[in-house]
Amino acid sequence: MKKRILACCLALVTFAGFAQEEEQEKRFFKKENLFTGGSISLGISNQSFLIGGNPVFGYSLTRWADIGLVGNYNYTSFRDYNFIGDKLRQSVYGGGAFTRLFPVRFLFAQAQVERNWIQLKYLPANNGASVKSRVSANSVLLGAGYSTGRDPEGRSAWGYLAVMVDVTKNTNSPYVDSRNRSLPIIRAGVNIPLFRGDEDR
Repeated sequence: MKKRILACCLALVTFAGFAQEEEQEKRFFKKENLFTGGSISLGISNQSFLIGGNPVFGYSLTRWADIGLVGNYNYTSFRDYNFIGDKLRQSVYGGGAFTRLFPVRFLFAQAQVERNWIQLKYLPANNGASVKSRVSANSVLLGAGYSTGRDPEGRSAWGYLAVMVDVTKNTNSPYVDSRNRSLPIIRAGVNIPLFRGDEDR
């Protein structure tokens, strides 16, 4: 009899522990806070052009803060890179992490770190022989943006437009020009909730 009572007590304690763990998990991790989406990138100056795409996967930490992972592909073309008439073309592959802070629902500040691998093709002036090479670079992008109305409860998709610059000015960065000046990076995209929050419960 004592063994049965002890087994019942142990089962109740174990069940209570699992229930508490599940409750804590619900409190600290909510699947309805997960989102996906992405953006397109555009950078233009007198001697360069950049276009790319950036898929994202993220989580809303609070009503005013998001974090996430980002993939990266960009194509950039430079004119008059070293001399008048020459060109440099590069394809960039990489990824990183970002955070967005929303002081109000329609404005945000963003910080993003990236590691990129870059394939370069240099085309000398006067149809000289092309030269290919590969490099890599770390970047830290800082900027701000406008959202179409981020829903803190994660019930609906929303769009955004952000402008950022690479503050590291790494000479191999895909976000600097031939004179090592930071190019403004314009990213327009959408965030799509993976789960619809309270309205689906």
